[in-house]
Amino acid sequence: MALVERIRGDLEQALRNKDSLRCSVLRMALSSMHNAEIDQRKAIDDAGVISVLEKEAKKRRESIEAFEKGNRQDLVDKEKAELVMIMEYLPKQMGRQEIVEAARRVIGEVGAKGPNDKGKVMSKLMPQLKGKAQGQEINDVVVELLGSTSP
Repeated sequence: MALVERIRGDLEQALRNKDSLRCSVLRMALSSMHNAEIDQRKAIDDAGVISVLEKEAKKRRESIEAFEKGNRQDLVDKEKAELVMIMEYLPKQMGRQEIVEAARRVIGEVGAKGPNDKGKVMSKLMPQLKGKAQGQEINDVVVELLGSTSP
């Protein structure tokens, strides 16, 4: 079953269960997917759905961070609950060790020697890990590894 169909089915179930938060999150996700289809002038596939959901998850993470700084625990809790629901539809996220292993493999393939080679590594690594890890975490690992390989 296509991911968008799964989300629509879950929305129908949430409506039946009168789960207002889940309804809100799933409607937002479907709306974002619809907007992406309009932007691209074609229906999006599962990869497109995952991309939209990743953007929504990133928004939630940024909101959580901002609300924590603003000492708004009520909004932090709401955003965290929404993030959990969004993450249900994304592929399982890689652990830090898996990211490190993938980064080391790519560093070896491109022959990166130091921080100046970060662009080469990231351009090859990001497509491999898309949807499986957060970009910021991948970036942190690459910077750390390249910093430790410099002469």
